[in-house]
Amino acid sequence: MTKVLIIDKLHESIFSIFDSANIEYTYTPDITPAEVPDKIKDYNGLVLRSKMKVGLDLLDLAPKLRFIARAGAGVDEIDEEYLKRRQITLLNAPEGNMDAVGEHTTAMLLCLMNYLHVGNNEVRQKLWQREENRGHELSTRTVGIIGYGHMGQAFAKRLIGFGCKVLAYDNGKENYGDEYAQEATLEQIQNEADVLSFHIPLNKENKHLVSQDYLGGFKKPIYLINLARGEVIPFSTIEWGLDNGKILAAGLDVLENEKLNTLTPEQDRIFKKLSQDSRVLFTPHVGGWSFESYEKISTVLGRKIVNLLNK
Repeated sequence: MTKVLIIDKLHESIFSIFDSANIEYTYTPDITPAEVPDKIKDYNGLVLRSKMKVGLDLLDLAPKLRFIARAGAGVDEIDEEYLKRRQITLLNAPEGNMDAVGEHTTAMLLCLMNYLHVGNNEVRQKLWQREENRGHELSTRTVGIIGYGHMGQAFAKRLIGFGCKVLAYDNGKENYGDEYAQEATLEQIQNEADVLSFHIPLNKENKHLVSQDYLGGFKKPIYLINLARGEVIPFSTIEWGLDNGKILAAGLDVLENEKLNTLTPEQDRIFKKLSQDSRVLFTPHVGGWSFESYEKISTVLGRKIVNLLNK
């Protein structure tokens, strides 16, 4: 019988799926990362969310491991290359939180374009400034989406009702244009986009992808949205873009360093500056973390695990 170790809190929907498939599982959501190595050796599967990195030190202690399943989309905390060498299957569940990401991205963009966060704070202080908070309509804009997988597609699908032009660029795909977005080159997006939204994984190629030169290639100042990974866009690039008029406003659900008590002195300086800038809107990496996605992620992942074991 397949034995699965679950080390993060998951929605109960995954347990009924495992029970129906006669999969034996150990649910230890309160286990610490330091305790996992002592337990992993007897298991065929590991299910986790974000509790710990999974690298050589852990994997070498798991000779029976057949799969690792991440309850979420990103897998940058898992050593994919080593998994391939060991022929360990890696599963994730972007289908489970794609709708949450699409809605959150849209919400951040509309908030920035209509100064909702600014107006809210001002009215609470009894400031009634209508002209200063006059917004912009999305229908007249061109939105560029970098990364057209589940997340990028979910965002594009929600944009279609606004009547704006949507351009998508994905260097890992071909012929991916659809009814929601037109396939485009990066150069076309740089020439036409008013909005730039990132939906790409974090890997060696994409870490610090967005530089001053990258932003400098855009012909118009842009609204920048990042719900991918913070390391794609360094603090310094965001600061430069705002200071030099290349970024009109930024919606950041992810940060280069999300452990805010471990910021380097330079990161801390820029973070304090961005925190005081009304053109910047923060959320704490919750774009794909809705009440509904919590259940859907577990359901999607459970079914993928059963399908894998049935092959």
